[in-house]
Amino acid sequence: MRYTEEHEWLRLDGDEVTVGITEHAAEQLGDIVFVELPSEGVTVAKGDEIVTIESVKAASDIAAPLDGVITEVNSAIVENPGKVNEDPMEDGWFFKMTLNDPSELDDLMDEAAYREYIA
Repeated sequence: MRYTEEHEWLRLDGDEVTVGITEHAAEQLGDIVFVELPSEGVTVAKGDEIVTIESVKAASDIAAPLDGVITEVNSAIVENPGKVNEDPMEDGWFFKMTLNDPSELDDLMDEAAYREYIA
């Protein structure tokens, strides 16, 4: 797994990357009450705001971690946003994407570096 400074995690699975927010981010946000996801098939660029999250504390936008195409979204978290709080690293994933350049994953933090980053 790789991590961004914006508290997203990315897990490579074949040609796709699954993306979600970390447990740290979910805790900081508090109870999530609304999630809006991008459409499947949309081409995104790193930094594009593509997900909107609303919690009892605040509204936040999640940016695309890398350049690519959205291949699947997790509609279960739209119907039940609390899944993100319950299991942010598994069932609470946001979307899957194919990357334009998979080698860009190497530029992101590994787990040890992320743990140090949030310490």
